[in-house]
Amino acid sequence: MSKKLVKDTITTATIEEQTAAFLKSGGSVEYVVKGKSGHIVSAGSKQINLKSG
Repeated sequence: MSKKLVKDTITTATIEEQTAAFLKSGGSVEYVVKGKSGHIVSAGSKQINLKSG
């Protein structure tokens, strides 16, 4: 017997309600320019040395 996967349907109204609730609770939305990551890296890049040993 196979089970059918049930997916929740997200509507535009649901997204608008969630966004309104988020902003009402004090949240804010930041604009990030195209091609730029919103992720902030606090440490320098990590390099792996494969020839160690």
